[in-house]
Amino acid sequence: MVSTVLVTGGNGMLGGNLVRRLHRDGHHVRSVDLREPAEPLPGVSYTVADVRDAGTMATVMSGVDAVIHTAAALPSYPADQIRSVIVDGTRTTLAAARRAGVERVVHISSTAVYGLPKVVPTTEEHPRAPVDTYSRAKAAAEEVCDEFRADGMCVPVLRPKTFLGPGRLGLFAMLFDWAEDGRNFPVLGRGDVRIQMFAVDDLVDAVLATLAAPAAVANDTYNLAAAEFGTLREDFQAVLDAAGHGKRVVSIPARPAVAVLELLRRTGLSPVYGRLLHKLLADSYVSIDKARERIGFTPRYSNRDAILHTYRWWREHRQALTTTNGDGRTSREPWRQGVLGLAKALF
Repeated sequence: MVSTVLVTGGNGMLGGNLVRRLHRDGHHVRSVDLREPAEPLPGVSYTVADVRDAGTMATVMSGVDAVIHTAAALPSYPADQIRSVIVDGTRTTLAAARRAGVERVVHISSTAVYGLPKVVPTTEEHPRAPVDTYSRAKAAAEEVCDEFRADGMCVPVLRPKTFLGPGRLGLFAMLFDWAEDGRNFPVLGRGDVRIQMFAVDDLVDAVLATLAAPAAVANDTYNLAAAEFGTLREDFQAVLDAAGHGKRVVSIPARPAVAVLELLRRTGLSPVYGRLLHKLLADSYVSIDKARERIGFTPRYSNRDAILHTYRWWREHRQALTTTNGDGRTSREPWRQGVLGLAKALF
């Protein structure tokens, strides 16, 4: 059945993948984003607007059957903008959808709402325990979703781990850059922590499965991530091996490195935000059993598949990407490495 689906953040990395997939599958697709689409698709309706603009959101909701809400702010945004975009943007989107009689709004949240959980694998029953501005905003946005659910609206909440794929850069571009230039790459401590990631194609599959599921099944909260994943050392080493320079992942003392990186972050000389630093010091993975059992989610790609696929795409586009002046505003841009770029000479 052909339906009309609105994707907020439709020109972002995840949103763009969703727009392309929905369009390919024959749906009528609308996109709302602050930025113009890099490669607009014929037949897709693009609106350049802020999801916090209630008037615009009311207009684009007319005749929509379902909404996929991906619009958000990254941890690199100023704190006030993070909360405003994530929390207020979610409330404005849900309110506009309710007034328009939209049947379902799929909200893309994050496993960041768990904070830095000590229990792994972390299940959906783990309490929200945010530890920074970004995770607090994500948790607050879920509370907004809870309000609309309680009012009778179908609001699936999906919590993906960090997802990768063509177009995903951010801090991963630093690993790719160092690998391509024939440098070793550092990890905190032994690098033997297990950090689960996720292929964006699997995330798109999960979103579409949630759209198709009966409301009684969809109207729930689900963790999403790769089923197969190794250690951080293993995944990073796979990239260095693919680069072909014979370089290795090297350990650096964790505590001194964290202290230095935290200082650099506070002075604006490093893009590595605090929660990420601490997340890399302990195992970080979630249970996906609930999504498997209830919505039939079956991830096709491992951590290694996802990171190598992204690296191959980066290699093909490296020349164009080096002219991009990334500022961390989107995950599609390589972030400025700051003084970490100078440290490359030491490895």
